[in-house]
Amino acid sequence: MKITLVNERKKKPDFSNLGFGRYFTDHMAVIDYADGKWSEPSIEPYAPFLIDPAAMVFHYGQAVFEGLKAYRAVDGRILLFRPQMNFARFNHSNERMCIPHIDDDVVLNLLKELIKIEEEWIPSAPGTSLYIRPFIFATESAVGVHPSRNYKFMIILSPVAAYYASGLAPVSIIIEEEYVRSVRGGVGFTKSSANYAISLKGQEKAIEKGYAQVLWLDGIHRKYIEEVGTMNVFFKIGDTVVTPELNGSILAGVTRDSVIKILQSRGIAVEEKKISIDDICQAYDRGELVEVFGSGTAAVISPVGELIFGDKHMKINNGEIGPISQDLYDYLTGLQYGKVKDDRGWVMEVK
Repeated sequence: MKITLVNERKKKPDFSNLGFGRYFTDHMAVIDYADGKWSEPSIEPYAPFLIDPAAMVFHYGQAVFEGLKAYRAVDGRILLFRPQMNFARFNHSNERMCIPHIDDDVVLNLLKELIKIEEEWIPSAPGTSLYIRPFIFATESAVGVHPSRNYKFMIILSPVAAYYASGLAPVSIIIEEEYVRSVRGGVGFTKSSANYAISLKGQEKAIEKGYAQVLWLDGIHRKYIEEVGTMNVFFKIGDTVVTPELNGSILAGVTRDSVIKILQSRGIAVEEKKISIDDICQAYDRGELVEVFGSGTAAVISPVGELIFGDKHMKINNGEIGPISQDLYDYLTGLQYGKVKDDRGWVMEVK
């Protein structure tokens, strides 16, 4: 591994006013792919780089990213949460986008070294963390339609506050009826850049109407619940927690998987299945829709206080956070910040 350090560190931002994804650390990690092989990993000063206007990422969108966090534990240690799952999913996305497989162990070790170098960038206030963005994109200079022969893999880091400025306050979500995000056989299950670009219009509409997020329906029948723009979604109907099944068009979230395992260990019934918006509306009308929440790396757990479908406004749990959402949030963040004993082997210590 080649390491080149900056001559002078940047001035740190105000850690009490970070926002999300606005500031970046002094260094970045880089690995290039050419001639059928990956180069030696390097850590170098964070800086712009030159790229040819014909680079294929601009023309055919071959790009994949991941998102995870490093946490400053209460005892000062630096912790990661299930990073192996993120890099396994990264390669799963790469395969769909015709991008070469990259060694999970190599990039995880590279990430750990980068975090150690940037340790002073990790905030310690409650709810803050160091957001980690690994990504890869096509760099071959060509405008013929074929998979690129050259790629650049990078990791950049950003100190962040909570994803939603409102923190754990329940959010309002509108169900999108005009646009679709993905269909089975497409790239909805990947963290490809294209998958997120196609969701921006629905998100823009939701924000213009005063809602925090959009909840997507399936692209064929336009009636089955899929996922929120940045989160998987869960519904507590009666005594059972229901979440859409992994059908090839939604993301297999790391937090989603963690939530399911935690609930099952607590004796709470969980069903992964097709669930229609009509099912949700009927459960609400019967008084059985008692809690709704999203899960994801950025927000961890985000309670939903209101669902809007056309003219129907469904107030969930009187617009307050529910007991399952609160318990999951407390337990997951307890693990991530080292306040709860890790009996599951989910937490990895960096330093």
